[in-house]
Amino acid sequence: MSHPHPQAFCMTLSPRWGDMDAMNHVNNAVYLRYLEEARIQWLNAQHTAWFDDRHVPVLAQAMLNYRLPITYPSTLLIELFTRRIGNSSLTVGHRIKDQATGRLHCDGEVVVVWIDRTSGQASSLPEAVREAAEKIATA
Repeated sequence: MSHPHPQAFCMTLSPRWGDMDAMNHVNNAVYLRYLEEARIQWLNAQHTAWFDDRHVPVLAQAMLNYRLPITYPSTLLIELFTRRIGNSSLTVGHRIKDQATGRLHCDGEVVVVWIDRTSGQASSLPEAVREAAEKIATA
């Protein structure tokens, strides 16, 4: 079984029956929901404000490599790690693995940009987010 990067944020998740599609595996679009859940849990675990009424994160780009189908039942290990910290954005790498075997189901990255809701323009990355991202940064 492969082990997560020592600095990665990790969480487990069990697919629901309703996540399955007609092909009898988890629908590809559901992977994005799993990754969103992991990002939200990671940010909430910081116990500090990562958004406010005016400045919010939006998903700007998503790249997923589907390696193996996810089937029900299973327990997944989702790993997140920072690939790049910008002025207003984060590039967050991800892996979805089978917790028992370590087999890789999906990897890739997303770019999350903080924007000003009023102007719609990019805004500075909150300092709390920058600090949290540095904790899970890859070398």
